[in-house]
Amino acid sequence: MSTPEHPRGRLFLVPNLLGVVPPEHVLPERTIALARELSHFVVESAKPARAFLKALAPSRAIQEIAIEELGDEPSAQHCRALLAPTRDGHDMGLVSDAGCPGVADPGARLVAAAHDERVAVVPLVGPSSILLALMASGMNGQAFAFHGYLPVKHEARTASIRALEAASRRAGSAQLFIETPYRNAALIVALCAVCAPTTRLAVAADLTLATEEIAVRAIDDWRRIDPARYAKRPAIFILQATAPLPEK
Repeated sequence: MSTPEHPRGRLFLVPNLLGVVPPEHVLPERTIALARELSHFVVESAKPARAFLKALAPSRAIQEIAIEELGDEPSAQHCRALLAPTRDGHDMGLVSDAGCPGVADPGARLVAAAHDERVAVVPLVGPSSILLALMASGMNGQAFAFHGYLPVKHEARTASIRALEAASRRAGSAQLFIETPYRNAALIVALCAVCAPTTRLAVAADLTLATEEIAVRAIDDWRRIDPARYAKRPAIFILQATAPLPEK
């Protein structure tokens, strides 16, 4: 337990960049300033985290910063152990490989453990590819759902796409998902094969980078676009169906 002499430290949620870009082009001054002073970090992957922290020009040498990896599926026991510095009064930072920690990454488990330990959680402002894509899509920001990765196998992926399109049609909601960049083209081909011609698809690629591209078209129009242009580019996909199809 912390004491008045040793108050418990806080867990700062530090958004990472979405690609190679100067931090000051994307992150607010306060986020950069706070992250520069932290001496303890829990990260999704150590190598990209070190590169990110170095780009922030921290107040101490990288070698003097304690960096611990979270792992893909951290147990509650591991999360409690990672939070040990907060019990000694040290503030900590949580960093994802890209974007906001705790969103579509295992950092949510550490945040949940921090709440269980009564550690103050402080979210910092930074880029969220999910929200940036939704903002730029013109689709329903009042009702939307994020589904992570769709299945890879053909039959399961087809069923998933049909279910998302049907859910969007029923509620008028926007359905967001992602794919491993080298499979982007295959996903677009699958969406064009499965979805109704009038269903709208947004593809937001390379968000916040110089090569950023956000395109919103009906599926019928996407069928005339070469999907290879999105190969190996980080992207967010959003589906929104139009009015219900007429009954047969």
